[in-house]
Amino acid sequence: MPKRFFIQTVGCQMNILDSELVAAQLLGAGHEPADSPQQADAILLNTCSVRQHAEDKIYSALGRLKELKQQRPHTIIGVLGCMAQKDQGQILQRAPYVDLVVGPGQLGRLPDLLADVAAGGGPRIEVSLDRRAGTRQSVQQSFARFQPSRPAKTRAAPHQAMVRAMFGCDKFCTYCIVPRVRGPEQSRPAAEICDEVRRLAGDGCLEVTLLGQTVNSYQDTSGPRTVRLADLLVMLHDVEGLRRLRFVTNYPKHMSDELLQAVRDLPKVSPYLHIPAQSGSSAVLRRMKRGYTAESYREMLARIHAVLPQAAVTSDFIVGFCGETEEEFQETVELVRQSRFKNSFIFKYSARPGTKAAELYVDDIPEAVKRRRNNELLAVQNAICLEDNQPLLGRTVEILVEGPSKVSRKISADGMAAQLVGRTTCDRIVVFDGPAELTGRIISIVIEKVDAFTLFGRRVKQ
Repeated sequence: MPKRFFIQTVGCQMNILDSELVAAQLLGAGHEPADSPQQADAILLNTCSVRQHAEDKIYSALGRLKELKQQRPHTIIGVLGCMAQKDQGQILQRAPYVDLVVGPGQLGRLPDLLADVAAGGGPRIEVSLDRRAGTRQSVQQSFARFQPSRPAKTRAAPHQAMVRAMFGCDKFCTYCIVPRVRGPEQSRPAAEICDEVRRLAGDGCLEVTLLGQTVNSYQDTSGPRTVRLADLLVMLHDVEGLRRLRFVTNYPKHMSDELLQAVRDLPKVSPYLHIPAQSGSSAVLRRMKRGYTAESYREMLARIHAVLPQAAVTSDFIVGFCGETEEEFQETVELVRQSRFKNSFIFKYSARPGTKAAELYVDDIPEAVKRRRNNELLAVQNAICLEDNQPLLGRTVEILVEGPSKVSRKISADGMAAQLVGRTTCDRIVVFDGPAELTGRIISIVIEKVDAFTLFGRRVKQ
């Protein structure tokens, strides 16, 4: 029976949360975390399938593990998550020394699966039903939810936590593999979410981020009345000890006035909204099957700024989608210029087998053109970020200190000070010098320098 496990995570916040939950249930089953793959009895790679680069990274990692498996044949190697659900037996064909392939809907079975493999029952492939392999109910049931209690040591920071509000997605955007690998959309009961947040707050957690593929479409119908995301925020707002509430990712069509008013009226809810646009061209959006036009996206932004003038809005964009003309790309550039997002996450289109885009369209934009468009759009966004950060010079902001800066660490003459990083309620990154014991506290910082991505300041003594 393996006792020490090591988890490597690739991908989004959903994957990070899944890894935390896996770690929690393995700890509960008597396993212990290892500091490196070399020290582990079970090496688990939690995977992503949104882009080819993420999958290539996992197959490269598996290649590096081949020699370790030859040296220590009893070490269990597991591939978990989205790529496991998508590729299934192909993983064993490419890496026959893999012992476990477990989709996201089967992660709750992991302790038993590890025991079975250790007892000689491997290799095992445990995945959920394909979306077309049964009724919605049967497919949904095959994506079994698991939600073990998480001790603080399983989270990246004890004062912050991600909480799943929803599973799966029903949007079926033509470029996206998520509905296939994460299953049908289903919302957790509000009472269950509230109980989890109370436990986290009682354990010292100050900030909770609610997660969902399209979190603003949340609706709990398990009780006498439907609970939507705005209602859930009201329910969570009064949890004792909780200081900040956030939610990601939002779908443009579901950004209701009711939700915006809740963000405005609830002091603990961060006025930070991540709402992927993906393109500024209505023609491209139709090919993507996004369900809205560029004009309706602009109208949504206008509603946001009318209700929340100080809101920080961020977005996602895909450049080089099938058939994207230069004129259509320039429409995206214009949307970014007009909208002045706090930040945009920009990606080159990556064709995903199993999606409608891969089936219906030719990936006909040359890589060099994708790269040039990516860089051009990024330059426009970065210039906006720098311009919009300038007015923050001299202002005092409130941040939640997350810990030592990843960019650099500085030791003062007395050896006690370090460079720390925190975030404002609008998700702006702030770097400052201070003692490590400030981690997990909410403090005030006066901003003395800015660049496109980061604010730099000094602590306001209180």
